Amino acid sequence: MIYDIMDAKDVLVMYAYFKGQITEIKATHIVLENGGIGYSIKTPNPFRFTLGEQSIVFIYQHLREDSNELFGFQTKEEKDLFLKLISVKGLGPKGGLAILATDSVKNTILAIEEGNVKYFQRFPGIGQKSSQQIILDLKGKIDFETDQLHNDKLGDAQAALKALGFNHSEIKNALKNIKNPLAPTEEIVKEALKKMTKSSI
Repeated sequence: MIYDIMDAKDVLVMYAYFKGQITEIKATHIVLENGGIGYSIKTPNPFRFTLGEQSIVFIYQHLREDSNELFGFQTKEEKDLFLKLISVKGLGPKGGLAILATDSVKNTILAIEEGNVKYFQRFPGIGQKSSQQIILDLKGKIDFETDQLHNDKLGDAQAALKALGFNHSEIKNALKNIKNPLAPTEEIVKEALKKMTKSSI
């Protein structure tokens, strides 16, 4: 597709993912070949990809009047979190990539839910104010059912609550914003039951 860069603001291209061969890996990006075209894609950690491998890369196109960039991710969950992060006031794609480059989606979401300001301050270009803004904007707004958050303990707790006769909606609400999703399953179940008891009073 060829268009005048001055008209870029009028062009909307929605890519979900590209499937192709990784032909180049650099410190800041990869090149993925699809249909004879090599796409330069910025990604949190290019070295997670394998040169010569057939890969699916989940794509976000960042289109502005003066730029047209592709950002790519190994999983849909990673892409979804990136979109959440760049929706935060003052945090652009560069900051979003920095956060996702060195840690997992699960740990990043847990830091948000726990209000861990210091977690985000360790990333380049993100100070205390930006860290607080991330938590303010996103806490409680990320679906707790994302695959990255469905660790074994939460899954076991969900199964236990279901066995006790609770429905999906009740379980979802009870497990949302659990203080410590990595606590022993028994503690998670007890906390969820307390929340259910309070809501029924």
